[in-house]
Amino acid sequence: MGAWMLLAILLTLVGEWSGSCYGCLEEERWPRIECDNTTRRVIQLSLFDARDFRLGDWVLNASLFLPFKELQSLDLGYNGLVGCLENEGFQVLSSKLRELGLSDNRFNNDKSILSCFNGLKVLSSRLKKLENLDLSGNQCNDTIFPALTGFSSLKSLDLSGNQLTASGLRKLDFLQSLRSLKTLSLKDTNLSQGTFFNSSTLEELHLDNTSLPINFLQNTRALPALKVLSVGECDLHGTLPAQGWCELKNLKQLDLARNNFGGALPDCLGNLSSLQLLDVSENQFTGNIVSGPLTNLVSLEFLSLSNNLFEVPTSMKPFMNHSSLKFFSSENNRLVTEPAAFDNLIPKFQLVFLSLLKTTEALNVHIPDFLYYQYDLRVLDLSHNNITGMFPSWLLKNNTRMEQLDLSDNSFVGTLQLPDHPYPNMTKLDISNNNMNSQIPKDICLILPNLESLRMVKNGFTGCIPSCLGNISSLSVLDLSNNQLSTVKLELLTTLMFLKLSNNNLGGQIPISVFNSSTLEFLYLNGNNFCGQILYLSLYEQKMWFVLDLSNNQFSGMLPRWFVNSTVLEAIDLSKNHFKGPIPRDFFCKFDHLEYLDLSENNLSGYIPSCFSPPQITHLHLSKNRLSGPLTYGFYNSSSLVTMDLQDNSFTDSIPNWIGNLSSLSVLLLRANHFDEQLSILDVSQNQLSGPLPSCLGNLTFKESSQKAILDFVIFDISRSIEKTYYETMGPPLVDSVYLGKGFGLNLIEEVIEFTTKKMSYGYKGKVLNYMSGIDLSNNNFVGAIPPEFGNLSEILSLNLSHNNLTGSIPATFSNLKQIESLDLSYNNLNGVIPPQLTEITTLEVFSVAHNNLSGKTPERKYQFGTFDESCYEGNPFLCGPPLRNNCSEEAVSSQPVPNDEQGDDGFVDMEFFYISFGVCYTVVVMTIAAVLYINPYWRRRWLFFIEDCIDTCYYFGVASFHKFSNFRT
Repeated sequence: MGAWMLLAILLTLVGEWSGSCYGCLEEERWPRIECDNTTRRVIQLSLFDARDFRLGDWVLNASLFLPFKELQSLDLGYNGLVGCLENEGFQVLSSKLRELGLSDNRFNNDKSILSCFNGLKVLSSRLKKLENLDLSGNQCNDTIFPALTGFSSLKSLDLSGNQLTASGLRKLDFLQSLRSLKTLSLKDTNLSQGTFFNSSTLEELHLDNTSLPINFLQNTRALPALKVLSVGECDLHGTLPAQGWCELKNLKQLDLARNNFGGALPDCLGNLSSLQLLDVSENQFTGNIVSGPLTNLVSLEFLSLSNNLFEVPTSMKPFMNHSSLKFFSSENNRLVTEPAAFDNLIPKFQLVFLSLLKTTEALNVHIPDFLYYQYDLRVLDLSHNNITGMFPSWLLKNNTRMEQLDLSDNSFVGTLQLPDHPYPNMTKLDISNNNMNSQIPKDICLILPNLESLRMVKNGFTGCIPSCLGNISSLSVLDLSNNQLSTVKLELLTTLMFLKLSNNNLGGQIPISVFNSSTLEFLYLNGNNFCGQILYLSLYEQKMWFVLDLSNNQFSGMLPRWFVNSTVLEAIDLSKNHFKGPIPRDFFCKFDHLEYLDLSENNLSGYIPSCFSPPQITHLHLSKNRLSGPLTYGFYNSSSLVTMDLQDNSFTDSIPNWIGNLSSLSVLLLRANHFDEQLSILDVSQNQLSGPLPSCLGNLTFKESSQKAILDFVIFDISRSIEKTYYETMGPPLVDSVYLGKGFGLNLIEEVIEFTTKKMSYGYKGKVLNYMSGIDLSNNNFVGAIPPEFGNLSEILSLNLSHNNLTGSIPATFSNLKQIESLDLSYNNLNGVIPPQLTEITTLEVFSVAHNNLSGKTPERKYQFGTFDESCYEGNPFLCGPPLRNNCSEEAVSSQPVPNDEQGDDGFVDMEFFYISFGVCYTVVVMTIAAVLYINPYWRRRWLFFIEDCIDTCYYFGVASFHKFSNFRT
């Protein structure tokens, strides 16, 4: 069916019998074709992605294209091609064909592709004018190489994204027969051999994301005409060799990015005098570039040094004579100052793109002086540098074509002063995390009428939000959070996709205009003083949201139902309000994409709906409400759940068994509820759990987990900063270096976990939460000894077993807790001595064994134990030694046994076991004697005689004693 559909399309394009070409007339022209202006014949046909992939594989009948006698370019990419019909391959195509695109199809072996290249000699003679062949994104293997030898006119060959193996490079000698070849792409393959081929014509070689060894660069001398060499992300290690590639005198573009090169740049790099583009970003290069070879590369137009260990001078002195330099990126290097004599140097270059993101951690850094002499900047990023001083409004005045300006995470002060005339090219302005103050300029919409992203987070802006921002039709991202804004007049946010007004002084009802946007997907109004009920918003129940954060306000009433139909919701935060009543059943049970839900710190009551079990939820917070009932069925299918916070409610019954099936669960908080059964999986504080501590807890693993803190949601700049600017100033890019779409991360909802450790309650979030691990079993009714297996929790940071009824000794295995920072065993009935091995724990900050029955000497006061005071040991009458006032005698110390986890209860007799064993032994002895007497008559008679003698003896002894006693009294 797919072939017939294409045939119908083709027949509408050409009238073979009438000799005319429909679709080539000016009024009929189709976007997928190009016609010769003289003959009006189709010379270019693009059928890329013209066929529905759901139709399955496509075996091509190339005779469909026989009517196109003048065809010079044909693109059949992304159509599910797996081969051609017999004798109906590409040999039937027009002999004038110069370009053939077969990318992203399903050619998967030699037979499938060779069925289209049937008869190599015939094919090569038929398509002897073919210049460009694109076979990228298929599944071809090495057997494709012989099929390509006959195309003597081929200038460009793209084999990237195929299944070429390590043996493929040994077979690349076939390329020597392609004497006109100028461009070769073998990107994203499995090639791993360092040998290569000789070619005097090859000008562009793309080998990104392959597994080439570093000695490959030494063999590139066999390619003297090479102008473009791209070997990014090839996992190349070590220092750059000084032979081979340094001899490529014609090289203009060199991409070595995203490897693991180290050391200094070799001096021979300075010999590449024709080099225009150099990208060495994301390596481990070192050294001060002042003394390096870059000063000799005066033809450079594009230079990226980002994410290395370079030292870059603030004066840009090494590039003062680089008059062609337009793009310079040095992110995450070290920006160093130079003597004042270099500050006033006037550079010859006029930069278009400059990024110095996060280049210094020093304080009181000033903006580089060379920027005063730049007048053509389109993109400027000076973020994360602690730069001080007044807001540099002169940057906008000097660079009237500025498109993107990022000055975030610095220490600029003063007011936001904008130029007097409009800047229609400006699409992004970010001045977040500075010390700006006063009001937002009211004319900001006139000066920056085409803004797409405006971020002014964490400053001191006051007053109202200019209502004209709602009239900027291009505005998609507006983030004014963490300021002191007090009035909202946003009337028509028709194009906003992301709106964040968190942590200001806004109040009253939610502005209705906020919900009028048909494109609004992310809404953050948390941390303000909005109040009232929000049920009236049911008018917008068809609105589709991704994130809705109304937390930490003054909302009241029942939970809103108006977004129930927003099934794409990924995050909801309504915490820290005054919502009351039960959780609606439809509220919980219709969110198939929900990942984050926080309803904590409200007045919600009733049971959790049993139908609630969203398959993708990762973080759930219902703490500090009045919810009750058992957890019988809820969450049973939420296998991706990482955080489950139900503390400070009134849940009852037992902890359900299905919690053990939550394989991703990292944080479980059930503190202050009414769970009452014995623990089988995990326990938490302030419940009524009883029974012995389960030894299986020692099998838990506590390691760093990035899942505990919710991941950032990244939005990429719509204007595609660097590649857009590059294309406009230098033309189409030839290497991947310029495709660096820069985005900013947005937290869907910031995950905060409240956990008590070191005798204080802390809120853990972000990266700190990823590293935090702990168990709190305090304030319950646990009995028995502490299992020695608890010593296997080597990665745990906090363990609290206080306020229980635990007995026995402290396990010596606790010395294996090498990462622990807080260990609280107070208020139990523990006995024996404190294991001296605990002094080997050097990370311990808080330690308490107070109010137990411990005895013996306190641990030696060394390492961390030298910092613990008397309160850590108080309430143990038989404990002695510093820091306690009780001095230990030699006898008392020597008489105390050292704890051994293999002994029972520190040497004390288990009376229950003693009574049982004594009764069993007594019964066995009696039964044995009875059996012997029953079996052996001789011993039976002897036993009866023995008993009779004993009775007689006892009788006469009693009579004689009685007479003696009577005589004594008389």
